[in-house]
Amino acid sequence: MGAQPLDGLRIVNTRAARQALCLTRLLEMEGAEVLHYPAVEVVPCAESGPLDAALRTLADGQFDWLVVTSANAVSALAERMRALGMCRNDAAWSDTKVAAVGPATAAALREELDRVADLVPDEYVAESLAEGLRIVRGDRVFLPQSSIARPALAKALQAAGAEVTQVAAYHTAVGRGGEELTAHLRRGEVDAVLFTSASTVDNFVDRLQGEAGGSPSLRGAAVACIGPLTAEAARRHALPVQVVAKTRTVEGLVDGLKAYFACRTG
Repeated sequence: MGAQPLDGLRIVNTRAARQALCLTRLLEMEGAEVLHYPAVEVVPCAESGPLDAALRTLADGQFDWLVVTSANAVSALAERMRALGMCRNDAAWSDTKVAAVGPATAAALREELDRVADLVPDEYVAESLAEGLRIVRGDRVFLPQSSIARPALAKALQAAGAEVTQVAAYHTAVGRGGEELTAHLRRGEVDAVLFTSASTVDNFVDRLQGEAGGSPSLRGAAVACIGPLTAEAARRHALPVQVVAKTRTVEGLVDGLKAYFACRTG
C-alpha cells in the first residue's frame, strides 16, 4: 500500500480541548502527527440570568423552535440545565422542534440532550438553517449562541416573522495548554494549521502573538479552513489560506488537506 498524502506530516489541531478528539483521530488515521494547540476555551458567561430564564421558558414548553448552531451551544445548555436541576428530556418541551446547523451539532443534541434534530440543513451555515425552518409568523424561537455570534441568523428569523429569544449561552476565551507551538514553528516542524471557526483563528493569533512576543509567522505551513467565513478571518490576519473545505465538516477539512498535499507531492 502506497504512502498516504498526510503520512509523517505535523499538523496543528487548534480546536478546544474537549472538541479536538474527532479531528485528531481523522488525521492520525491518515498517518499525520497531530500537534494540539487549543486556540479557544469555552467558558460559561459571567451572567447566567438571561440563559436561565430562557431555559425555564423552554422547560415550560413555550418555544416552538430551539435552534442550535454549534456543539458548544448544546454543551452550554446541558450544563446549565443540570445546574438548574432540569431534566434534559422533560416531556414539557417534547413538542418543541429542534434545529441543528450540521451533523456534529445534531450528534451533540442526541448525546447531551437526548433529542433528535427535526431539521439539519443541507448546507451547514446559519443562513441555510433560517431558510429551512419555514417560520410561521409569531413562531417563538430560542436561539442560544456564543457571546460573539454573528447577528445574521437572528435577523433572518425575525424578518421571517419569528419572535426570537437570542441569548449568550457561552463565551470563547483564548485557549491554554497543548504543544509549545512557537518552538515547533521556529524549527520549521509544522506542515499545516487547521481552523474550524473564525473565533478559533482570532484566538490563535492572539495566543501565538502573546507567546511569540510579536507577530506570528507560520514559516510556510499550510493554512486549512473549514469554510469561507473561517478563511475570511484567516486572511484578515494575513494568514495565507491554501485549503477551504468543500463541505463544512471536519471530514471535509481533512479531505481538502489530503487533496492539497497530494497535489504538492504528485
